[in-house]
Amino acid sequence: MAALDTHVPVMTREIIEIFEGQIRPNAEAVFVDATLGAGGHAKAVLERFPRASMTAFDQDADARALASENLSGHMGRVRIIPENFRDIGRLAEGADWHGASGILFDLGVSNMQLVTPERGFSFQDDGPLDMRMNRDDDSITAAELIATKDVSELARIFRDYGEERHAYRIAKAIARARERGESPAATGELTALIRRTLPAPVQRKMGTHPARRVFQALRIAVNSEMEALSEGLDGALATTGHMGVIVVISYHSLEDRIVKRRFLEWVGAGLGGVAAKRPITPSGEEIEANRSSRSAKLRAFIKGDTSDKRKKGRRPDLNESAVGKA
Repeated sequence: MAALDTHVPVMTREIIEIFEGQIRPNAEAVFVDATLGAGGHAKAVLERFPRASMTAFDQDADARALASENLSGHMGRVRIIPENFRDIGRLAEGADWHGASGILFDLGVSNMQLVTPERGFSFQDDGPLDMRMNRDDDSITAAELIATKDVSELARIFRDYGEERHAYRIAKAIARARERGESPAATGELTALIRRTLPAPVQRKMGTHPARRVFQALRIAVNSEMEALSEGLDGALATTGHMGVIVVISYHSLEDRIVKRRFLEWVGAGLGGVAAKRPITPSGEEIEANRSSRSAKLRAFIKGDTSDKRKKGRRPDLNESAVGKA
């Protein structure tokens, strides 16, 4: 499989700078990439920390194959686990595990998945309504979800996971299509149904593609993303060593809200501190070069007594630096 030039990792410079604030470049550090994808972030970390090792998770077989190629020069230091990051806590159960120095979550769907029509993630290219991150299991597809959930449940999914204002109207239209034996089974069919359902003035006021929020909601529901994120964050805390860093990049308010609240809970419990008081966002230059980064928000948590760093003169809050100016 040839490496894809279309994959551009988001906020790599900011991630490296956060890790450098806690980890010496020549340290024999242990990193965990919870969302390996094509391996762009992993490669940057391994290059900056040449004596470090990395454990990486990804449930997508296509992503693992691509990452293995992109990380071919570092594979002696990388272990790839073909599982969802919700299982990250299992690392802490190993007798030889002494805590990660840094953990990274880059949430959301990758460009690699979006540009592959047969994966069913994109409302712009026609393909089967699949949307499973892991196609090797027997989990429900988006088409099966649409074909089996009642109107109230579909509306809840669209409203809760997509923040879609017209959730009930769209859910009702899907139910009527099912009654006619025309339940959408392809991305193009669902997009066309949504366009027919929403009046033109409503679509013009949306400011985005009329199917975007529904597709987001279906992807989240199919992959149980909110539940996986909650479990993954708790597992990451257990897996991180003292003064280790957990970095999370999210792309919509639902994810960011979970991350923010969980970090605040940990701070309140005296488990550590946040590396920046506000979420870090991409620079204008990065957004111009990579439009997919425009909605990204980065938050970081340092496990342990962060006052130790203040006593040593290390930077406790990235808002005091250029990186932290969100």
